[in-house]
Amino acid sequence: MRSRWSVGDTAIATVTVLAVCCGAWLLHNGGASHAPPQPSAAQAGAASPGTESGDPRAGPRDPLHAAALALAPSPPDRIRIPSIRVDAPVMGLGLTKAGSLDVPPAGRENLAGWYEAGTTPGETGTAIVAGHVDNADGPAVFYRLGALRKGSTIEVDRRDGGTALFSVDAVEVYDAKAFPDEKVYGAAARPELRVITCGGGYSRTTGYRGNVVVFAHLTGSR
Repeated sequence: MRSRWSVGDTAIATVTVLAVCCGAWLLHNGGASHAPPQPSAAQAGAASPGTESGDPRAGPRDPLHAAALALAPSPPDRIRIPSIRVDAPVMGLGLTKAGSLDVPPAGRENLAGWYEAGTTPGETGTAIVAGHVDNADGPAVFYRLGALRKGSTIEVDRRDGGTALFSVDAVEVYDAKAFPDEKVYGAAARPELRVITCGGGYSRTTGYRGNVVVFAHLTGSR
């Protein structure tokens, strides 16, 4: 996957942190009382022997969530996450003039974006979907992303008429200054999906301090 990016992953991580993390609604309405849910330690990737922390890319051991064969490339048109009531269209995202990943328009709260020069959801590799947690008017498409749990299903409608089904391996939160680019954006030998929004606490002066990242892998299609 890394070889398919035309810019460094660090640049993409930076724009994800800064551009979808303004928190204008929280600033206007009182901060903590309106803060989106954050993932608990129980939803992080399971630790592997000999490592200090888990890597969700290692995959689950639950046979019910075994990885499925990769699908042919096809752009995504819609993303649904039933357990947190997400049902949103997906637009293509390109790069800004600065060479970083663009983001969906802030004024369209129920809209997600997909990096269209990268892997399509369902083919081998790491597909990236990003969206706002809120905007100036209130919660946005991924406001409840931090409440997602392991084993939850993510559905992606594809332009070829099929739907790619993903199972969540982990939901983690990272500080913006310690965002693990390789872990999130790195190459995968199977079809994987990352869904990214803001999180990690909120500051009235700087906005959200980091990102919530969902790690998922393809388990089927219909």
